[in-house]
Amino acid sequence: MANLDRNMTGIGALADPVRRELYRFVASQAAPVSRDEAAAATGIARHQAKFHLDRLEADGLLVSDYARLTGRSGPGAGRPSKRYRRSPSEIAVSLPPREYELAGRLMADAIAESARTGTPAIQALDRLARDYGRELGKAATAERPPTDAAAALELATDVLTEHGYEPRDDGGGEVYLANCPFHGLAQSQTELACTMNLALISGVTDALMPYCPRARLAPDPSRCCVVLTAGGRPAPG
Repeated sequence: MANLDRNMTGIGALADPVRRELYRFVASQAAPVSRDEAAAATGIARHQAKFHLDRLEADGLLVSDYARLTGRSGPGAGRPSKRYRRSPSEIAVSLPPREYELAGRLMADAIAESARTGTPAIQALDRLARDYGRELGKAATAERPPTDAAAALELATDVLTEHGYEPRDDGGGEVYLANCPFHGLAQSQTELACTMNLALISGVTDALMPYCPRARLAPDPSRCCVVLTAGGRPAPG
């Protein structure tokens, strides 16, 4: 009951539009953010940012630490600043987003196909997840056809953002996915979840012809196992 009460409190905290915008900004950052950064990004005063960030922390949606933002230490370095990042805890509305219903549907369909055709269930799951991703990609390209490799990668990240993967550019030409929508499943059935993720994401990129981004496995316990890079136009012939 205490956990339920805490979850309900966290959900209620996001009803305030300013607080919701602050949460979205903090959650989208790869590193903790200061009050000044959050205030600047959302266009509010620092004292307002402080109030709302501390409320989000009190309600369990953010966690904080302290660091000297100047990088200096010792006398004259100034007081450490409070920084915020998203809490690792999940709440009832799935923050971060989870897609367990989708996972269950794909696995159930794969098992049914395996029983009907004799195809190994993991192969059936791979095909079904890829087909699902391809439909997502096709729907996106119908509205916004990519004009080059960079546009195709951006479109892929937009699709994956809508489905909870939280893409982040690493600054070196790769896009990693900060959130695994099948996180709980991945803890106990890693190979199964990674197969499903790679197939689904590859389906999305397959649909972004002719500049298909490349999806590859790069397992990391802190994020989704798939990494994206920009593709290129296929060679003639």
